[in-house]
Amino acid sequence: QVQLVESGGGLVQAGGSLRLSCAAQGRTNPVYVMGWFRQRPGKERELVAIISSRGITSYGDSVKGRFTISSDKVANTVDLQMNSLQPEDTANYYCVTRSGTTVLNARADYYRTWGRGTQVTVSS
Repeated sequence: QVQLVESGGGLVQAGGSLRLSCAAQGRTNPVYVMGWFRQRPGKERELVAIISSRGITSYGDSVKGRFTISSDKVANTVDLQMNSLQPEDTANYYCVTRSGTTVLNARADYYRTWGRGTQVTVSS
């Protein structure tokens, strides 16, 4: 059973940067997809960025060009570098993963394992 442990997040001013990290503990399958969703107040969960074990990535439209996802397959970690943060990026950010596939999907219900979430707050 894979468990996801998130770190990073916090409070930053608009225009600033933050880096989120997620470690997948207990992973034995080298084939997977892993990444980040977020939930803004009063909104549905939405894709932020996802990466497969082949290194293929996909981003939500609202973060393209500002956020970068990267992975370390040996350490089983995924990082999300967030630049040019705006108040509308304020959300609870969740690490997600699905083992046994490299197919990326923007649907939240596609991902079987979720972290507890880490809060990102961007002040104006």
